[in-house]
Amino acid sequence: MRLLKKLLMAIFVIYLVPTFASAGWWALKDRPQRWSEANWGSAGLLPKLEESDEAAIYIFSAKTGGLKGAVASHAWIVTKAKGAKTYLRYDKVGWGSPIRRNHRPADAYWYSNAPELVTSVTGAEAERLIPEVEAAIAAYPYAEPGGYTIWPGPNSNTFVAFVLREVPSLGAVLPPHAVGRDYLPDGEFVHVDDDWRDVHLTIRGLIGLSAGWRSGFEVHFLGLVAGLDIARPGIKIPAVGRIGV
Repeated sequence: MRLLKKLLMAIFVIYLVPTFASAGWWALKDRPQRWSEANWGSAGLLPKLEESDEAAIYIFSAKTGGLKGAVASHAWIVTKAKGAKTYLRYDKVGWGSPIRRNHRPADAYWYSNAPELVTSVTGAEAERLIPEVEAAIAAYPYAEPGGYTIWPGPNSNTFVAFVLREVPSLGAVLPPHAVGRDYLPDGEFVHVDDDWRDVHLTIRGLIGLSAGWRSGFEVHFLGLVAGLDIARPGIKIPAVGRIGV
């Protein structure tokens, strides 16, 4: 009984307190009430196309709209081939064709929330990795209409996390508030990244853990993530994000 009480207290302190605090802050924030009122324009984060011929890959994440924004974000992928005159943006969405291409500017606000750059790769390395990224996008197993479940997944973050696991050379994981990122396809319970630098265990994205050089050490509970970052020292706080170097 004592062990159960300690476990419940740990869940309350580690997962629920930050979630309630984030929800309280979100309730006070001035934000659009409807998607039609939101800013979906460019945030001006990407280099102008005429300024660089380099190949590039970017992963973005931004808090989503409505009450979900208190605890959850939306992630997407941007690529640019060497010498290309346009960026290509890929999102997984819950309406229409699930994987959308260029339905928003590459670095657009999401429900008026500024995007966060999760990682970027440029130059020769990006040129090498773009075909791998495109292959991973094509191989995503929930790409058909109906292949979207807001919680626990598969959702927009499941899609981007799948690509990051399939192309570990991108060297990144999505932030702790990317709910759905830990949902493994086809009911998979254990996944080891191809470079053996991360291992993931999960029960349908609800309860699990990740450990390794990229993930650090994370414990997942109902889509919320708490943990420690090793590669870039910091802490991962449920619903809030990552704080550190």
